[in-house]
Amino acid sequence: MFGLTYSLSATLIALDLAEKGLDEAMIGANAAMHALGVLAMAFLLPRLATFLGLRRAVVGSLLSAALLMLAFPALPFLWLWFVLRLLLGAASEVLFVLSETWLNALSAEESRARTMAAYTTALSLGFALGPLILAAVGTDGFLPYAVGAALAVAAAGFIVSPRIEAPAFERSASGNLLAAMRLAPIAMAATALNAAIETAGLSFLALYAMATGWAEAQATQLMSCMMVGAIVLQLPIGWLGDRIDRRRLIIALAALSAAGALVWPWALEAGPWIIFALLFIWGGAFVGIYTIMLAIVGSRFSGSTLVGIYAGMGLIWGAGALIGPPLAGLAMQTTRHGLPLFVALACALFTAAALCLRMPRRAKRSRTTPC
Repeated sequence: MFGLTYSLSATLIALDLAEKGLDEAMIGANAAMHALGVLAMAFLLPRLATFLGLRRAVVGSLLSAALLMLAFPALPFLWLWFVLRLLLGAASEVLFVLSETWLNALSAEESRARTMAAYTTALSLGFALGPLILAAVGTDGFLPYAVGAALAVAAAGFIVSPRIEAPAFERSASGNLLAAMRLAPIAMAATALNAAIETAGLSFLALYAMATGWAEAQATQLMSCMMVGAIVLQLPIGWLGDRIDRRRLIIALAALSAAGALVWPWALEAGPWIIFALLFIWGGAFVGIYTIMLAIVGSRFSGSTLVGIYAGMGLIWGAGALIGPPLAGLAMQTTRHGLPLFVALACALFTAAALCLRMPRRAKRSRTTPC
């Protein structure tokens, strides 16, 4: 639901604002309000979750998102859309962070990586469904907003069902977001890596392929191939994460991602089938870093500390998404193959960090050991 409501609302609101005559700068400013809402809620979320509990907080975020979706077409004053977008960002942060916390709290250790792999797969599918729903119902009038609101209400009805098990929420003494982030520096690094490379790839992969001689139609298919690999390969990676040491698996996935990026220039020259196969595998391996890191964090922390770490990961994702595209663009200006070199360097630096910083083996040893 997070992926679906985010992709549906982001696309729909942008198109609606353009239809109302706002320029790209104002549309971008409106989108930035979503990020500000995420930022504000991230600092409040550990204490909010402790006060309300997971079930009530998740249901509240879904119902709030539904009301906010209905408010967009109902309010004629466009300046209010900036306030609504900020509140929608705050609601989405609650849903995003507490969904991860809920899943980890109910996961058995022997299947935790597979559970988080299913989660990241569902998240990616949700991102894909939003635009498909808009294609089916259209983007004009009240209907697309109503559809988004109805889906959020349906999800809330599902969560309140007594058949859905809600985890007991362990209240931690620490509600400080920055303190929680310091407990998991590798998790923060993995999130920054994921955000920086993902946004840089979305921005520049097709342009890079076109610069090497690819036609525009084929070049735009490369990102789709990478995303399909990211979806399909998460469950096998999760299966591995439940059978071998997860820290070693993350290091192997990061090293594979660094080496794979260095092969991009050769694969682009070698032919479509080689580059498509490479990007399919690369996309799965790269996103697998984030999937397995979610499992590692969930196995070592709980309660409001876990909420704080996940909220911090949301903040770091925003920072990574902010710096990734400019750095990738600078690299491409510097050298023809700047994009794969930037990706390989980022993955290599993360590999080195994962090798140097140790992670605790068991959650019950200490909830304050750096991870």
